Amino acid sequence: MSNSLFRAEIRPFLSLFLALLLATLLGDYLLHRFDLVSVGRYLGIPGTLLIVASLAYSLKKRRIIRSGTPQTLLKLHELFTWMGALMIFIHAGVHFNAVLPWLATLALIVNVVSGLVGRRLLNRARRHVASLRQTLRQRGLSDEAIDKELFWDAVTLEQMTRWRTVHFPISYGFAFLAVAHIVTILLFWEWR
Repeated sequence: MSNSLFRAEIRPFLSLFLALLLATLLGDYLLHRFDLVSVGRYLGIPGTLLIVASLAYSLKKRRIIRSGTPQTLLKLHELFTWMGALMIFIHAGVHFNAVLPWLATLALIVNVVSGLVGRRLLNRARRHVASLRQTLRQRGLSDEAIDKELFWDAVTLEQMTRWRTVHFPISYGFAFLAVAHIVTILLFWEWR
């Protein structure tokens, strides 16, 4: 089928993620180009604070906080997480000088990907498959023929529905690694 789930939903998701990676490379390049590498060292702080602020959405969903609307907090969650991740990725740069920060960075990458899957793809993918099903039904195909035609889209959608099983544990893993990184930085900081 020419209008496949991959082309309609996954390709835009990959483009969004690649844009984040390219923005990271550009930011790191510009810091090096203008001899502002030390700025990158401190971008981890506002990046982390933005990610912590983005948790207001999760707190609202769990009724821990009362203020704010879920829709507004979700948009802020996405924006703050995106900007925070960008700052942390630039902070991490392409420097391989310690294992713990890179583990935290890898956990953040997986967390960002799983969050993008959940928000950007899942609802749109459901609508896309439902629309394809409706179109095929209007063409007069039987339910069996429709299921056969949409088999791979249905398999892809089924796998996408499992995103929370990755997102939450990776979020906790990232939080643990980020805190461990921060603690080790504070322990070994040259406080002169």
